[in-house]
Order: sequence, then structure tokens, then C-alpha cells
Amino acid sequence: MNPEVLIGLDAGTSVIKAVAYDLKGHQIAIAHRRNAYTTLPNGGVVQDMARTWQDTVVVLKELVEQLPGGSASVRALAVTGQGDGTWLIDADGKPVDDGWLWLDARAAETARDLCASDAIDTIYRETATGLNVCQMRTHLVHLARTAPELLKRSAAALHCKDWLYLKMTGITASDVSEAGFTFGSYKEGTYSEDVVDALGLRAYRHLLPPIVDGTRQTHAMTAQAASLIGLPAGLPVCLGSVDVMCCALGAGLHDASADRGMTILGSTGMHMRFVPGAGEVVLNPDMTGYTMPFPGGAFAQIQTNMAATLNIDWALGLMREVLAAAGVEATQADLLARLDDQVLAARPGAAFYLPYISSAGERGPFSEPLARASLSGLDQNTGWFDILRGVFDGLVLASRDCYTALGRIPGEIHLTGGAAKSAALKKLLAAALRAPVKTVAQPEAGAAGAVMMAAVQQGLYPDLTSVTRDWVDPLVEPAEEPDPELADVYDALFPAYLSTRKAMSETWHAQDLARRKLS
Repeated sequence: MNPEVLIGLDAGTSVIKAVAYDLKGHQIAIAHRRNAYTTLPNGGVVQDMARTWQDTVVVLKELVEQLPGGSASVRALAVTGQGDGTWLIDADGKPVDDGWLWLDARAAETARDLCASDAIDTIYRETATGLNVCQMRTHLVHLARTAPELLKRSAAALHCKDWLYLKMTGITASDVSEAGFTFGSYKEGTYSEDVVDALGLRAYRHLLPPIVDGTRQTHAMTAQAASLIGLPAGLPVCLGSVDVMCCALGAGLHDASADRGMTILGSTGMHMRFVPGAGEVVLNPDMTGYTMPFPGGAFAQIQTNMAATLNIDWALGLMREVLAAAGVEATQADLLARLDDQVLAARPGAAFYLPYISSAGERGPFSEPLARASLSGLDQNTGWFDILRGVFDGLVLASRDCYTALGRIPGEIHLTGGAAKSAALKKLLAAALRAPVKTVAQPEAGAAGAVMMAAVQQGLYPDLTSVTRDWVDPLVEPAEEPDPELADVYDALFPAYLSTRKAMSETWHAQDLARRKLS
């Protein structure tokens, strides 16, 4: 007999992936397709909701065709996806507009207004999550001010994974994590009416969908969706947590007995620590970061850099432009393959770099939509690889900045995301944090985390910690221990990094004013 499988769908910003696992967590098949989104001249970043569903159907069909036992072997399907953003639907479940992504910067002024208002105290106290330009709550306030007709036509405000869950099951819902940190009371685990009122969204309260705990409840795949995908009608579909929380699960964060943190260095950077209960949540005076609930009462406290590997992509893009002008063609993969040794050999401190390359600014450990990347401290002896080293140093010092805001650096760090493949970055991160860094041989942590939730719901494991120990702990690779001499280097660089970024606020505002005058 062919073994039963669980499918995890991860609809990320860059790629939509579907991954099949056996009931012991071993990956047995994968299918994927590049995602497509559009950047608008006004700072908007949107995604065609209908196309997202069409691409998802194609990816799932390709995966099912690879399964030795075919569609009959699938026991359940779990879905996760990119976080924040706003995907509006009408009463018929159809898109009202393109989905707004977390990269969308149109609500920047609204975010600044809310952060400067008296409402921010209530919002942060209730959700334990800072307000920034990426979030649905900010988008909804902005739309209420600038495009109320869109909200009047809307029946629900969803996130990416919620939209796909609706298309698969016909059920309008959001999950524990995303509903919780956006509009919820972290102490009560329900929507906070005080937050809704503080945001001025009472007239749009009906847009917030019911909250579903995917470790306890599934809904059946509709006959229409099943026919499109090639899966059985009635298949249990689990609404997973937002992708960052599923990545946390897939990389082993959920274990109350371990002093463990996790860093995801992908397009964006996530730095998190496990918190076993609401009583141990730590608030910070700057009112930044995210507190996201796990199903079952635990949390991940998170500080996020808007851009992580996007900074390396930018730097390598410059290299490719210069080489192309000289008649030399090189792919980014070619450059990355030779980068580690050159970065480690370069001089730390020869260039200071603030890694705020996203046009949406920064959200952790401070919130500033106008923040931008900068190089400083250069002189005539600063070489190109010194600058690249500065970019890498900026990323690991930003990680330290984030963990400091979380209260302390955990005893060990699990590292995942695209940058986990870089030996240099792993070595530098361990030194900057003075903590052992371990990668997890789980190539698709987001999909794995969603499937781990389904495994609990299906009764294969009693809770998330037990499935973590069985599925993830055997995949943890040996630690990169912090190099003491290199750690001393970062102890010396960190105060200068902090001083530089704190001094830049006035400059960012002056630069923005100058750009407005030129536009």
C-alpha cells in the first residue's frame, strides 16, 4: 500500500509551493511556481487574487501527479502564506480589488498618524504588536480615509492564505496568529473591541472574519475546488498560521523546555523567541515588534527587519551592472558562490551599513516608513569587498538590535531562510549574537509547519511540542559556535551601529521632503 501523505501549501511573496510529507514528516514531493505581483508608481504593491488562486491550482495539481499513491493517498491539506497585507472580498466571495501586499507603502502617512496618536497606547497594550505600514489594520484605516467605496463593497478582509482557504473550502475565516496580532487581545485570544474602536474602524467591524484554530478544526474541500486540483471532495483542509509562524514551527521554535530563538533571513528578516504564556510577554517602550499566538496559548515574540537578503540582492545587482558595462556577464548565483571567502577576508568597520533598503522603510525594532539604507564611514581606502562586508555586518547587527528589543538573546538560535545557505553569514551571526547558531535541514519550513498543525488536528500527535520533537529535532544540524575574537569585533561595532541609525531620523525626513519637491 502507498503511505498516507499530508500536503502543505505555502503561498509566499516570491514563490507558491506545495510540498507532500509522509506521516513522520519526511518530504516526498514538491511543486512550485514563481509568484507574480505588481509594483505601482504610487508605492502600491498588489497581487491579482484570481491569478493567485489559478497558480495555486496548477501547483497543487503538479504535486498530486507526483504522488505514488495519487490523490487517494492524501489525508489532509494545510495552507499558509505571506503575512500582513489586505485582500478584500465581496458578499459573493469575489475580489473587490487586487490584494494589497505587506510591501505596499501607500499607507505610510496613515501609519505615522496612528503611531503619533493617543490610540497607539491601546493598540499596543492590547495586541502587544507595534503598528506599521504593512498591516491590515493600517491598510483598512487608510482605505477608510481614501477609498471608502472599496470597503463599502466588501464583506470581509482576508490575508493571502485566508483567500486560498476560502477558494478551497467556501469558508471565510482567519487564523489564530494573524487575527490575533492584528486586532486581538493577546491576553484573551479574541478580537479586541477596544482595538477596533481605537483604530476608528467600528463601522467596518463586520469585515473581520471568524477565527479558526487549525490544530482543532478543518473544513472540507468543495467539489468545485477538488475537481480543479484533482483531490477528493471533502478532503480536510487546515488553515495554518501565517507563514512566519509556520516557519517557526518547521524550524523547531515550539518547545517550552528549550531556550531557543529563531532567525529567518529571507527577503525580510524575522527574529523571534518562544514565549510559553501571556504572562511572560515582554512589552517594549518603543511599542514595536509582533506578538503572534501559536494555537494552544504560547506565543512567538518577533522583531522584524523589513529587508534582509534584499540588501544582498541590491549589492550584487550593482556588481552585475558594473560587470555588464565591462562586457562580463555573471549571474547572481555565480557571484554568491564566491562571496563567502571574500566577505570574511574584508575589513569589519571599514564601512557602516544600515540595511533599510525597502521602499516601505523599517518596522523593527523601530517603526519608520521613511527609513532608508545608507553607507557611512568610508574613506579612500575602502574597497568594494569592504562595502560588501559592511552589508553583511549591517544585517547581523540589525539582528542583534532586534533581539535586544525582545529583552534578551536566547541561548541558541535556529537559522532558516535563503541566507542560511551562506557559511559567512552564519558565522557572522553567531559572533554578533554571541550564541550558537544551528540550521535545520528542513528545506521548506513554512509548508512543514503548516503540515505539523494538520498532524495535530488529525490526531497523529497530541500537541505542537511533541510533533516538533519528532519531526524537527532530528533535522537540527551541528551548531556554529561564536568565534570569541569576532564576537569582540561586533561588541565594538554595535554601539556605533545604534548611534548611526538613531542619528538618521532627521536626515530621512529631510531626504523625503527633497524627493517630494523633485517629484
